Amino acid sequence: MKRNKVWIAAGLVSALSVGTVLAESHADNPFAAGVKARQAHMQLYAFNLGILGAMAKGEAEYDAEAAALAANNIVHIASVHQPQAWAPGSDNSAINGTRALPALWQNFPDVGQKSKDLFAAAEAMKAVAGDGQQALGGAMGKLGAACSACHKAYRAPEN
Repeated sequence: MKRNKVWIAAGLVSALSVGTVLAESHADNPFAAGVKARQAHMQLYAFNLGILGAMAKGEAEYDAEAAALAANNIVHIASVHQPQAWAPGSDNSAINGTRALPALWQNFPDVGQKSKDLFAAAEAMKAVAGDGQQALGGAMGKLGAACSACHKAYRAPEN
């Protein structure tokens, strides 16, 4: 029983320490959580696009169920409402750790249109993902173009 109390106390101290460290890191950068959220969002896109892209190129065996699930995931990811992750002032000229260009916040109507285009391309992919490798390939081009349109305009190149 005494050992359990020691473990519980150690766990509480660890949790409080981690909380303090996280709070301090967010105090230095009030956008840290939002930037992490949008980067995670982009990683989810990349993961699912990777599944579809590999099948479309023939690098992975075509699997109708896996393609449909990945396409469905992309539609869901594209529909996530996350304005806190895109707070003005969280661009690469103001903080480290992001490639988002200030132009993104200066051209929000264009960003909104690009977002709608991405959603439409994701819906088109979802509609055909289970119809074979050739159908997947055709939709992949449109989906990739929708992603690239925003990245070319509003994301800094990797160093």
